[in-house]
Amino acid sequence: MECKNEPTLIDGKLIASEIKKELAKEVADILDSGKRPPHLVAVIVGEDGASLSYVASKEKQSKEVGFMSSVYRFPETISEEELLNTVDFLNKDNEVDGFIVQLPLPKHINEQKIIERIDPRKDVDGFHPANGGRLMYNMPAFIPATPYGIVTMLERSKIDTVGKHCVVVGRSNIVGTPMAVLMSRNNTSANCTVTLCHSKTQNLKEICLSADILIVAIGRPEFITAEMVKDGAVVIDVGIHRIKDDTRERGYRVVGDVDFKDVAPKCSFISPVPGGVGMLTVVSLLQNTLKAYKHEIYPEK
Repeated sequence: MECKNEPTLIDGKLIASEIKKELAKEVADILDSGKRPPHLVAVIVGEDGASLSYVASKEKQSKEVGFMSSVYRFPETISEEELLNTVDFLNKDNEVDGFIVQLPLPKHINEQKIIERIDPRKDVDGFHPANGGRLMYNMPAFIPATPYGIVTMLERSKIDTVGKHCVVVGRSNIVGTPMAVLMSRNNTSANCTVTLCHSKTQNLKEICLSADILIVAIGRPEFITAEMVKDGAVVIDVGIHRIKDDTRERGYRVVGDVDFKDVAPKCSFISPVPGGVGMLTVVSLLQNTLKAYKHEIYPEK
C-alpha cells in the first residue's frame, strides 16, 4: 500500500446513504406485494445522553427506509424482573422482527442476564452467545453492528484485504473480538492475518507499525499517534469522544481513538470521526433487521 500525500477519506455518510436506498427499495417491494414492513424495536432504560441519541437515530433511519419502528422507554428505577418480562413479551410478539436493549443498563440490572434472555432469532444487535458462537464457527449469524459496518466500509471502498496484516486494538465482545474473527475469514473481503491487541499488549507501538490495516476500538481519545502508523496504512477509527474545547461555540470537539490530524497524512485510507464508522452502525442494525424479517439467519421451521 503506497503512501499518498492526500489520504482517501472513507465517507461513512455516503456509504450509509447508498445502503439505505437499497433497503428502501427492498421494503417498497415488500409493501407492493401486500406484506407488512419489517419492525424494529428499541428498549431504553434511563436518560443516558448517548443512548438517547442512538435510539433517536435508529428510529429516524428506520422510518426513512420504510420500517416500522417502536421504542419502549423505562425509568432508571425499573426492576430487573420487569425488564426481563418486557424481553419475554417482545420475544413472543410475531409482529416484532428484531429488537435491541440499549446498553449500558443501570447497575442494579445484570446486562448479561438480559442479553441471554433475548431470542437469538430477534437479536439484531448480535450480542447473544448463540450468535457469537455461530459467528465463531462461520455459520450464518447476526453480526454486531459496528464490526458489520466496518466490513461493509472496506468492501464498498474496494480496499484490498487479502493477505494483509490487520491489527485490531481493543478486545470487547461488541467490536474488537468479533472484528478480529471477521477479518480472518477466508473470503475476498477479509482473508487477513490478524493480531488482536489490548491495554496489556507489550510492544503495542511496534505491532501497530506492522499493520497494513489498523482498526482502533480502544476507547481512549487520540490514543493512536503518527509514530504508531506506517506509511500507506488503512486506518479505521471506531472511537468517539467529546473533548472540552473553549474555542468552539458548543464548548467541545468530537475526536476518535486516532490522532486524525497527524495520522491522516500517512494513510492510504482513513475513516474520519465523526462521519465514518458511526454512520454505518445504525444501517447495519437495519440490515440485520431485514435479515430477521426474511428469516435468513434462522430459517422458519
